[in-house]
Amino acid sequence: MHPSVVPGPLVRSQAGFTVPAHAVTTRNLGAAYPLVAEAGLGHRGVLIGHDLLGGSFVYDPFELYRDGVVSNPNMIVFGQIGRGKSSLLKTYLWRQAVFGRRAWVVDPKGEYAGLAELWGVRPVALRPGGAIRLNPLDPVHTADGDGDGGGPADPDRRQSELLASLASACLGRSLAPRERAAVDLALVSVRANAAVPTLPRVVAALLDPVEESASRIRTDRATLLEDGRDVALELRRLVHGDLRGMFDGETTPGLDLSGPLVVLDLSALYASAALGVLMACATAWLQAAVSQDGGGVGQAFLVVDEAWAILANLGVARWLQASWKLSRAHGVANLAALHRLSDLTSVGAAGSEQVGLAEGLLSDSETLVIYAQPPGEVARATELLSLSPTEAELVPQLRRGVALWKVGRRSFLVRHVVGSSERSLVDTDTAMGGR
Repeated sequence: MHPSVVPGPLVRSQAGFTVPAHAVTTRNLGAAYPLVAEAGLGHRGVLIGHDLLGGSFVYDPFELYRDGVVSNPNMIVFGQIGRGKSSLLKTYLWRQAVFGRRAWVVDPKGEYAGLAELWGVRPVALRPGGAIRLNPLDPVHTADGDGDGGGPADPDRRQSELLASLASACLGRSLAPRERAAVDLALVSVRANAAVPTLPRVVAALLDPVEESASRIRTDRATLLEDGRDVALELRRLVHGDLRGMFDGETTPGLDLSGPLVVLDLSALYASAALGVLMACATAWLQAAVSQDGGGVGQAFLVVDEAWAILANLGVARWLQASWKLSRAHGVANLAALHRLSDLTSVGAAGSEQVGLAEGLLSDSETLVIYAQPPGEVARATELLSLSPTEAELVPQLRRGVALWKVGRRSFLVRHVVGSSERSLVDTDTAMGGR
């Protein structure tokens, strides 16, 4: 008798016939019942939890990129408050430590202090007028010597794009050509006279342009000053205004960035209308730091929580999308967290560039994790995420901790499992008496 088929006791079928039971080895069970269990994404990576169609669910963007399952390592997580979004992010980063992966987090609500404590590090708490400063214009030096990854002909491209994005966000509009030229010339002037560009130095160069800068665009100093004055006055808020003391100088020496986790705590400014600008500065600094070759970073995760605050600003959204596209070059998996699908469409008017840029992040993120969404979000989710009718029906009904994962061309229903040692890490209900 074939070793994979053995007779069993008689059982009665639904039709009333008595037939012998059929037993097979696990080697043949998948062929006998091919639709019972999902094949999953392989065994290499972090265990997330249970695939509700059978088996465990393991996920690692770098392994999947290497295998050609996804074309980029970026992820967007959608989840209403209390559905498990934060629990997933925190435990996922914690479990990646087993593989030697590092994590860099922009934390606007101060929720990652527990994770930092487990990792044995302290969050970098940024406060107006505080003692810690981060320079978003810190240069990036890559192994090929191209500086900022922009090639030898345009080593200041990253700083120029970031400055224009910050200025646009502060002004609440796109920069006029003359304003963009003034910013570029100010940056060139600063780079010629200082080893490291900083926002105060750029503001000073905008308010007191040199003759050489004016001659580059066939104008005079007075005209160049007027061209860049509005930009300078808005950026001055980060230097001398109510937002001073965080990004208005060179990076504070002695910051320990060698640990496995770096958390930038912006909770002191969570209610500020300038949160998006501040998050952009923080994210820019982190991206510069994480992109440094020779620092032992390796593959890392950059988490932008409450990403809606960045996407609401046109200039910053442009810059963020460009940064998203550099994930593969830097070996960084970007993770953005949003509450609802409508966060992508509420950043601007219908058909606006802001909405287009926000939705463009979806195409640059081949892993989407969708926790339960309100029924009113389903139609938009179906359109944006190309949900099947079955998926669209399931999304509003997902229980706490259960999410629809769309990885490349495949979909999974996954229940995130939190270990007993991780409970304190993910508990955000202390004020409500716990769960």
